Amino acid sequence: MPNLEGIYQSLAEFVPLLATIAVIALGLWFANWLLSRRASLTTESRIPGQVTMLVLTAISLVVIILAMPVSESTRGDLLSLLGLVFTGVIALSSTTFVANAMAGLMLRSVKSFHHGDFIRAGEHFGRVTDRGLFHTEIQSEDRDLITLPNLFLASNPVTVVRSSGTIVSCDLSLGYDVPHYQVEPLLKEAALSAGLEEPFLQVLSLGDFSVTYRISGNYLEVKHLLTMRSKLRREVLDKLHGAGIEIVSPTFMNQRQFQNGEKFIAPPHRPELGEGEEPAPEKIIFDKAERAEKIHSLESEKQTVTEELKSLKEQLSGADKEQSQAIKAKLQEGEARLTALDNIILKAKESSHE
Repeated sequence: MPNLEGIYQSLAEFVPLLATIAVIALGLWFANWLLSRRASLTTESRIPGQVTMLVLTAISLVVIILAMPVSESTRGDLLSLLGLVFTGVIALSSTTFVANAMAGLMLRSVKSFHHGDFIRAGEHFGRVTDRGLFHTEIQSEDRDLITLPNLFLASNPVTVVRSSGTIVSCDLSLGYDVPHYQVEPLLKEAALSAGLEEPFLQVLSLGDFSVTYRISGNYLEVKHLLTMRSKLRREVLDKLHGAGIEIVSPTFMNQRQFQNGEKFIAPPHRPELGEGEEPAPEKIIFDKAERAEKIHSLESEKQTVTEELKSLKEQLSGADKEQSQAIKAKLQEGEARLTALDNIILKAKESSHE
Protein backbone atom coordinates (compact mmCIF):
# COMPACT_ATOMS: atom_id res chain seq x y z
CA MET A 1 0.00 0.00 0.00
CA PRO A 2 2.79 2.51 0.76
CA ASN A 3 4.12 1.82 -2.71
CA LEU A 4 0.70 2.50 -4.28
CA GLU A 5 0.39 5.74 -2.33
CA GLY A 6 3.80 6.82 -3.62
CA ILE A 7 2.78 6.02 -7.16
CA TYR A 8 -0.45 7.98 -6.74
CA GLN A 9 1.46 10.92 -5.33
CA SER A 10 3.91 10.81 -8.22
CA LEU A 11 1.08 10.69 -10.76
CA ALA A 12 -0.70 13.53 -8.98
CA GLU A 13 2.36 15.71 -9.48
CA PHE A 14 2.03 15.27 -13.29
CA VAL A 15 -1.69 16.09 -13.41
CA PRO A 16 -1.14 19.88 -13.72
CA LEU A 17 1.42 19.27 -16.49
CA LEU A 18 -0.91 16.94 -18.41
CA ALA A 19 -3.80 19.37 -18.00
CA THR A 20 -1.60 22.22 -19.22
CA ILE A 21 -0.50 20.22 -22.27
CA ALA A 22 -4.11 19.31 -23.07
CA VAL A 23 -5.27 22.93 -22.77
CA ILE A 24 -2.35 24.19 -24.88
CA ALA A 25 -2.93 21.56 -27.58
CA LEU A 26 -6.61 22.44 -27.71
CA GLY A 27 -5.81 26.16 -27.77
CA LEU A 28 -3.26 25.76 -30.60
CA TRP A 29 -5.70 23.67 -32.61
CA PHE A 30 -8.46 26.23 -32.14
CA ALA A 31 -6.11 29.12 -33.02
CA ASN A 32 -4.96 27.33 -36.16
CA TRP A 33 -8.57 26.58 -37.14
CA LEU A 34 -9.62 30.18 -36.51
CA LEU A 35 -6.71 31.65 -38.48
CA SER A 36 -7.21 29.21 -41.37
CA ARG A 37 -10.92 29.98 -41.42
CA ARG A 38 -10.40 33.73 -41.59
CA ALA A 39 -7.49 33.66 -44.02
CA SER A 40 -8.13 33.50 -47.76
CA LEU A 41 -6.55 30.93 -50.05
CA THR A 42 -3.68 33.15 -51.18
CA THR A 43 -0.24 32.59 -49.70
CA GLU A 44 0.24 36.25 -48.86
CA SER A 45 -2.88 36.41 -46.71
CA ARG A 46 -1.72 33.41 -44.65
CA ILE A 47 1.53 35.10 -43.56
CA PRO A 48 0.10 36.82 -40.42
CA GLY A 49 -1.48 33.52 -39.36
CA GLN A 50 1.78 31.62 -39.86
CA VAL A 51 3.73 34.16 -37.81
CA THR A 52 1.06 34.09 -35.09
CA MET A 53 1.20 30.28 -34.87
CA LEU A 54 5.01 30.35 -34.58
CA VAL A 55 4.82 32.83 -31.70
CA LEU A 56 2.04 30.88 -29.96
CA THR A 57 4.00 27.63 -30.27
CA ALA A 58 7.11 29.21 -28.73
CA ILE A 59 5.04 30.63 -25.85
CA SER A 60 3.38 27.23 -25.34
CA LEU A 61 6.76 25.52 -24.94
CA VAL A 62 7.73 28.03 -22.26
CA VAL A 63 4.41 27.48 -20.42
CA ILE A 64 4.87 23.69 -20.51
CA ILE A 65 8.33 24.01 -18.98
CA LEU A 66 6.96 26.27 -16.24
CA ALA A 67 4.25 23.69 -15.47
CA MET A 68 6.68 20.75 -15.14
CA PRO A 69 6.96 19.28 -11.60
CA VAL A 70 10.67 19.98 -11.22
CA SER A 71 12.77 22.16 -8.98
CA GLU A 72 13.36 25.83 -9.69
CA SER A 73 16.98 25.24 -10.69
CA THR A 74 16.00 22.46 -13.10
CA ARG A 75 13.24 24.63 -14.56
CA GLY A 76 15.74 27.45 -15.05
CA ASP A 77 18.15 25.06 -16.77
CA LEU A 78 15.37 23.86 -19.11
CA LEU A 79 14.43 27.44 -20.00
CA SER A 80 18.09 28.22 -20.66
CA LEU A 81 18.35 25.12 -22.83
CA LEU A 82 15.24 26.13 -24.77
CA GLY A 83 16.71 29.58 -25.29
CA LEU A 84 19.95 28.05 -26.56
CA VAL A 85 18.00 25.80 -28.94
CA PHE A 86 16.06 28.75 -30.34
CA THR A 87 19.26 30.76 -30.67
CA GLY A 88 21.03 27.87 -32.39
CA VAL A 89 18.15 27.33 -34.82
CA ILE A 90 18.07 31.00 -35.71
CA ALA A 91 21.85 31.15 -36.09
CA LEU A 92 22.06 28.00 -38.25
CA SER A 93 19.15 28.89 -40.49
CA SER A 94 19.71 32.63 -40.65
CA THR A 95 20.94 32.40 -44.24
CA THR A 96 17.92 30.42 -45.44
CA PHE A 97 14.71 29.95 -43.48
CA VAL A 98 14.74 32.94 -41.14
CA ALA A 99 16.49 35.15 -43.69
CA ASN A 100 13.79 34.44 -46.27
CA ALA A 101 11.08 35.13 -43.70
CA MET A 102 12.67 38.44 -42.71
CA ALA A 103 13.12 39.33 -46.37
CA GLY A 104 9.45 38.51 -46.99
CA LEU A 105 8.36 40.83 -44.17
CA MET A 106 10.66 43.54 -45.50
CA LEU A 107 9.23 43.25 -49.04
CA ARG A 108 5.69 43.47 -47.65
CA SER A 109 6.55 46.63 -45.70
CA VAL A 110 8.34 48.26 -48.64
CA LYS A 111 5.45 47.43 -51.04
CA SER A 112 7.60 47.89 -54.13
CA PHE A 113 5.44 45.53 -56.21
CA HIS A 114 2.00 43.93 -56.07
CA HIS A 115 0.08 41.06 -57.64
CA GLY A 116 0.04 41.29 -61.43
CA ASP A 117 3.05 43.62 -61.71
CA PHE A 118 5.81 42.96 -64.22
CA ILE A 119 9.14 42.57 -62.41
CA ARG A 120 12.69 41.68 -63.41
CA ALA A 121 15.09 40.22 -60.86
CA GLY A 122 18.44 39.09 -62.22
CA GLU A 123 17.75 37.04 -65.36
CA HIS A 124 14.12 36.39 -64.40
CA PHE A 125 11.24 38.40 -65.87
CA GLY A 126 7.51 37.93 -65.45
CA ARG A 127 4.32 38.95 -63.66
CA VAL A 128 3.78 38.41 -59.94
CA THR A 129 1.26 35.66 -59.21
CA ASP A 130 1.79 34.97 -55.50
CA ARG A 131 3.64 36.48 -52.53
CA GLY A 132 4.45 34.36 -49.49
CA LEU A 133 6.49 34.65 -46.32
CA PHE A 134 9.42 32.74 -47.81
CA HIS A 135 9.04 33.09 -51.58
CA THR A 136 7.53 35.10 -54.42
CA GLU A 137 6.09 33.40 -57.48
CA ILE A 138 6.16 34.96 -60.95
CA GLN A 139 4.82 33.78 -64.31
CA SER A 140 7.38 33.98 -67.09
CA GLU A 141 6.97 34.81 -70.78
CA ASP A 142 6.77 31.05 -71.43
CA ARG A 143 3.74 30.78 -69.08
CA ASP A 144 5.90 28.85 -66.61
CA LEU A 145 5.85 29.58 -62.87
CA ILE A 146 9.14 30.65 -61.28
CA THR A 147 9.58 30.57 -57.49
CA LEU A 148 12.06 33.17 -56.25
CA PRO A 149 13.25 33.14 -52.61
CA ASN A 150 12.48 36.42 -50.90
CA LEU A 151 16.12 36.64 -49.85
CA PHE A 152 17.07 36.72 -53.54
CA LEU A 153 14.66 39.60 -54.18
CA ALA A 154 15.85 41.47 -51.09
CA SER A 155 19.55 41.16 -52.00
CA ASN A 156 19.25 41.85 -55.75
CA PRO A 157 17.93 44.86 -57.66
CA VAL A 158 14.28 44.37 -58.66
CA THR A 159 12.94 46.29 -61.65
CA VAL A 160 9.19 46.92 -61.46
CA VAL A 161 7.23 48.04 -64.52
CA ARG A 162 5.04 50.92 -63.39
CA SER A 163 1.33 50.31 -63.77
CA SER A 164 0.87 53.93 -64.90
CA GLY A 165 2.99 53.30 -68.01
CA THR A 166 6.46 52.40 -69.22
CA ILE A 167 8.84 53.10 -72.08
CA VAL A 168 8.90 50.57 -74.92
CA SER A 169 12.03 50.64 -77.10
CA CYS A 170 13.53 49.00 -80.16
CA ASP A 171 17.24 49.04 -81.03
CA LEU A 172 18.61 48.69 -84.55
CA SER A 173 21.80 49.51 -86.44
CA LEU A 174 22.02 51.11 -89.90
CA GLY A 175 24.92 51.94 -92.15
CA TYR A 176 26.57 55.33 -92.33
CA ASP A 177 25.20 55.72 -95.85
CA VAL A 178 21.69 56.23 -94.36
CA PRO A 179 21.39 59.79 -93.01
CA HIS A 180 19.98 60.17 -89.52
CA TYR A 181 17.58 62.92 -90.59
CA GLN A 182 15.96 60.41 -92.93
CA VAL A 183 15.78 57.70 -90.25
CA GLU A 184 14.31 59.80 -87.43
CA PRO A 185 10.89 60.65 -88.92
CA LEU A 186 10.43 57.09 -90.16
CA LEU A 187 11.15 55.56 -86.76
CA LYS A 188 8.91 58.07 -84.96
CA GLU A 189 6.15 57.27 -87.42
CA ALA A 190 6.65 53.56 -86.67
CA ALA A 191 6.30 54.21 -82.94
CA LEU A 192 3.10 56.21 -83.46
CA SER A 193 1.68 53.51 -85.74
CA ALA A 194 2.41 50.91 -83.06
CA GLY A 195 0.37 52.91 -80.55
CA LEU A 196 3.11 54.57 -78.50
CA GLU A 197 2.85 58.15 -77.27
CA GLU A 198 5.47 60.89 -77.41
CA PRO A 199 8.09 58.91 -79.38
CA PHE A 200 11.73 59.99 -79.29
CA LEU A 201 14.91 58.79 -81.02
CA GLN A 202 18.33 58.26 -79.49
CA VAL A 203 21.65 57.63 -81.22
CA LEU A 204 23.24 55.04 -78.92
CA SER A 205 26.62 54.52 -80.55
CA LEU A 206 28.76 55.28 -83.58
CA GLY A 207 30.37 51.96 -84.39
CA ASP A 208 33.12 51.11 -86.85
CA PHE A 209 30.63 50.02 -89.50
CA SER A 210 27.18 51.18 -88.36
CA VAL A 211 25.15 53.62 -86.28
CA THR A 212 22.97 52.20 -83.50
CA TYR A 213 19.58 53.87 -82.99
CA ARG A 214 16.91 53.42 -80.34
CA ILE A 215 13.32 54.42 -80.94
CA SER A 216 11.22 54.70 -77.78
CA GLY A 217 7.76 55.79 -76.76
CA ASN A 218 5.46 55.88 -73.75
CA TYR A 219 3.08 52.94 -73.39
CA LEU A 220 0.23 53.16 -70.88
CA GLU A 221 -1.42 49.71 -71.17
CA VAL A 222 1.40 47.67 -69.61
CA LYS A 223 -0.63 44.45 -69.51
CA HIS A 224 0.10 43.97 -73.22
CA LEU A 225 3.79 44.83 -72.93
CA LEU A 226 5.04 41.83 -74.91
CA THR A 227 2.61 42.47 -77.75
CA MET A 228 3.62 46.13 -77.95
CA ARG A 229 7.32 45.29 -78.15
CA SER A 230 6.69 42.90 -81.01
CA LYS A 231 4.35 45.35 -82.74
CA LEU A 232 6.93 48.15 -82.56
CA ARG A 233 9.56 45.95 -84.23
CA ARG A 234 7.11 45.03 -86.99
CA GLU A 235 6.27 48.67 -87.61
CA VAL A 236 9.98 49.58 -87.76
CA LEU A 237 10.52 46.91 -90.41
CA ASP A 238 7.53 48.07 -92.45
CA LYS A 239 8.38 51.76 -92.31
CA LEU A 240 12.09 51.39 -93.16
CA HIS A 241 11.55 48.79 -95.87
CA GLY A 242 8.69 50.86 -97.26
CA ALA A 243 11.12 53.80 -97.57
CA GLY A 244 13.70 51.62 -99.33
CA ILE A 245 16.14 51.46 -96.39
CA GLU A 246 17.97 48.17 -95.87
CA ILE A 247 18.43 46.88 -92.30
CA VAL A 248 21.51 44.76 -92.88
CA SER A 249 25.04 44.83 -91.56
CA PRO A 250 27.50 46.77 -93.70
CA THR A 251 29.61 43.60 -93.77
CA PHE A 252 26.63 41.69 -95.17
CA MET A 253 27.68 39.27 -97.90
CA ASN A 254 25.48 36.94 -99.92
CA GLN A 255 26.92 34.36 -102.28
CA ARG A 256 24.05 34.72 -104.74
CA GLN A 257 24.57 36.74 -107.91
CA PHE A 258 22.37 39.82 -108.06
CA GLN A 259 21.90 42.78 -110.31
CA ASN A 260 23.33 46.19 -109.51
CA GLY A 261 20.88 48.20 -107.45
CA GLU A 262 19.02 45.14 -106.17
CA LYS A 263 18.05 45.48 -102.53
CA PHE A 264 17.37 42.86 -99.88
CA ILE A 265 14.15 44.25 -98.46
CA ALA A 266 11.06 42.36 -97.43
CA PRO A 267 7.90 43.96 -98.79
CA PRO A 268 6.10 46.02 -96.12
CA HIS A 269 2.87 44.64 -94.73
CA ARG A 270 -0.25 46.44 -95.91
CA PRO A 271 -3.31 45.46 -93.89
CA GLU A 272 -6.18 44.27 -96.02
CA LEU A 273 -9.65 45.68 -95.70
CA GLY A 274 -11.40 44.20 -92.67
CA GLU A 275 -8.24 42.79 -91.15
CA GLY A 276 -8.38 43.27 -87.39
CA GLU A 277 -5.85 43.22 -84.58
CA GLU A 278 -4.33 39.92 -83.55
CA PRO A 279 -5.43 38.63 -80.15
CA ALA A 280 -2.98 39.58 -77.40
CA PRO A 281 -0.98 36.53 -76.24
CA GLU A 282 -0.63 37.96 -72.71
CA LYS A 283 -4.03 36.52 -71.75
CA ILE A 284 -2.61 33.03 -72.30
CA ILE A 285 0.94 33.69 -71.10
CA PHE A 286 0.06 35.48 -67.86
CA ASP A 287 -3.27 33.83 -67.03
CA LYS A 288 -2.42 33.13 -63.39
CA ALA A 289 -0.96 36.61 -62.92
CA GLU A 290 -4.18 38.10 -64.34
CA ARG A 291 -6.27 36.13 -61.81
CA ALA A 292 -3.95 37.09 -58.95
CA GLU A 293 -4.24 40.77 -59.85
CA LYS A 294 -8.02 40.47 -60.14
CA ILE A 295 -8.29 38.77 -56.72
CA HIS A 296 -6.08 41.45 -55.14
CA SER A 297 -8.23 44.20 -56.66
CA LEU A 298 -11.47 42.53 -55.51
CA GLU A 299 -10.14 42.09 -51.97
CA SER A 300 -9.20 45.78 -51.86
CA GLU A 301 -12.72 46.68 -53.00
CA LYS A 302 -14.16 44.32 -50.37
CA GLN A 303 -12.17 46.06 -47.65
CA THR A 304 -13.40 49.45 -48.87
CA VAL A 305 -17.05 48.29 -48.88
CA THR A 306 -16.64 46.82 -45.37
CA GLU A 307 -15.29 50.12 -44.05
CA GLU A 308 -18.16 52.01 -45.71
CA LEU A 309 -20.72 49.67 -44.10
CA LYS A 310 -19.11 50.19 -40.72
CA SER A 311 -19.30 53.97 -41.16
CA LEU A 312 -22.96 53.77 -42.23
CA LYS A 313 -23.86 51.68 -39.18
CA GLU A 314 -22.27 54.32 -36.95
CA GLN A 315 -24.26 57.04 -38.70
CA LEU A 316 -27.50 55.08 -38.33
CA SER A 317 -27.57 55.41 -34.54
CA GLY A 318 -27.79 59.22 -34.62
CA ALA A 319 -29.90 59.69 -37.75
CA ASP A 320 -33.53 60.81 -37.92
CA LYS A 321 -36.31 58.81 -39.62
CA GLU A 322 -35.73 60.16 -43.14
CA GLN A 323 -31.96 59.82 -42.95
CA SER A 324 -32.34 56.40 -41.37
CA GLN A 325 -34.27 55.08 -44.38
CA ALA A 326 -31.62 56.38 -46.80
CA ILE A 327 -28.83 54.85 -44.71
CA LYS A 328 -30.64 51.52 -44.49
CA ALA A 329 -31.01 51.49 -48.28
CA LYS A 330 -27.28 52.11 -48.65
CA LEU A 331 -26.56 49.40 -46.09
CA GLN A 332 -28.67 46.91 -47.99
CA GLU A 333 -26.97 47.80 -51.26
CA GLY A 334 -23.52 47.56 -49.67
CA GLU A 335 -24.26 44.18 -48.07
CA ALA A 336 -25.47 42.84 -51.41
CA ARG A 337 -22.27 44.07 -53.06
CA LEU A 338 -20.21 42.49 -50.27
CA THR A 339 -21.93 39.13 -50.80
CA ALA A 340 -21.36 39.37 -54.55
CA LEU A 341 -17.68 40.17 -53.99
CA ASP A 342 -17.29 37.16 -51.67
CA ASN A 343 -18.76 34.88 -54.34
CA ILE A 344 -16.59 36.34 -57.12
CA ILE A 345 -13.43 36.08 -55.00
CA LEU A 346 -14.24 32.49 -54.04
CA LYS A 347 -14.76 31.46 -57.67
CA ALA A 348 -11.58 33.27 -58.76
CA LYS A 349 -9.54 31.48 -56.09
CA GLU A 350 -11.02 28.11 -56.99
CA SER A 351 -10.15 28.63 -60.67
CA SER A 352 -6.58 29.70 -59.75
CA HIS A 353 -6.00 26.30 -58.09
CA GLU A 354 -7.16 24.28 -61.09
